[in-house]
Amino acid sequence: MLHNFFFSDTAYELIGFSKENDTVYAVVKQPYVSITQSTDLIQVKAFLQSNGFMNTRNNDYYNPELGIILEDLHDENVLTRHDILYFIDTVFLFNR
Repeated sequence: MLHNFFFSDTAYELIGFSKENDTVYAVVKQPYVSITQSTDLIQVKAFLQSNGFMNTRNNDYYNPELGIILEDLHDENVLTRHDILYFIDTVFLFNR
């Protein structure tokens, strides 16, 4: 839900559930993004900072106002198409 709120262009759609070896998995899909250029992680950092997220280490960010940690935003999880950033496979955590 957090990914869909922050990054609606690549919103997850819940398809259903799968069970394997007593573990239940959510099956999701999201829109395909065809990239036109490599992602500039400095641009990712600037975008996130302008939206209240501080870079904490490497490709991880924290929004102190919301108490949300956003991790794993390397150049394979943030795609660029015509200078627009598309976030996929994000990891959200709550700072308690």
